[in-house]
Amino acid sequence: MIGKEIRIERIMNRNTGKSVIVPMDHGFTLGQIDGLLDMTRIISEVSEGGANAIVLHKGLVKRGHRRQGKDIGLIMHLSASTSLNPDPNDKVLVCTVEEAIALGADAVSIHVNLGAPNESKMLESAGKIVKDCNRWGIPLLVMIYPRGKGIDSFSPQSVGHCVRVAEELGADLIKTNYTGDPESFGRIVRACSVPVMIAGGEKSGDIETLSAIRDSCRVGGAGVCVGRNAFQRDDPRAFVEALCRVVHEDMEPEMALKGGK
Repeated sequence: MIGKEIRIERIMNRNTGKSVIVPMDHGFTLGQIDGLLDMTRIISEVSEGGANAIVLHKGLVKRGHRRQGKDIGLIMHLSASTSLNPDPNDKVLVCTVEEAIALGADAVSIHVNLGAPNESKMLESAGKIVKDCNRWGIPLLVMIYPRGKGIDSFSPQSVGHCVRVAEELGADLIKTNYTGDPESFGRIVRACSVPVMIAGGEKSGDIETLSAIRDSCRVGGAGVCVGRNAFQRDDPRAFVEALCRVVHEDMEPEMALKGGK
């Protein structure tokens, strides 16, 4: 698996074993949303802020910064749905591993919603992607959440189930919900052999967001995949810098927001 090892170095900080990833696939789901209207600018801002990687759909790679500015890991998102669908939790594949490699991706990601009506289709698709990733030596980030009628999306039992499913599928990295407290999240992380990072979730306050990330990292979490909580900030670059201080330097949120001073 030397190919995966080489590529994953562009996504994970080799000193801390953690990562700050900024997903920017939201436009497929929600349309032309604030923060992602000028893709070239926002990609440059988060890269200059120190993010380890971004997540894009294949059609937006050409709007990236790789011709100039600071380089950054590229994760190609393979699955999608739109908010116009009566069931936006139904994710289907819209890209292949081979396409991602041809476009220069360092890794690929897929989205699975456990408990959704079409869970079986998403799991079947995930199994096929794992096979292709192993064949081509490209890391796979599985974004997996408990989502469905009557399901608590943040309960330790549901989140733990998601993590175990992703691990058993063959994920190299896992993104899921934070349970809300470090004790329960720590138990989930310790029971998994794969790096687990938390989702940034809906946009919330600076201290609230950074505190949850700090708590998750201190119990073994592998960092954060934060989208709207990063690219919709008034100063995305400064906030990503603060994120990196919390994740990679274990800095307290208040100090991280002040530039470490």
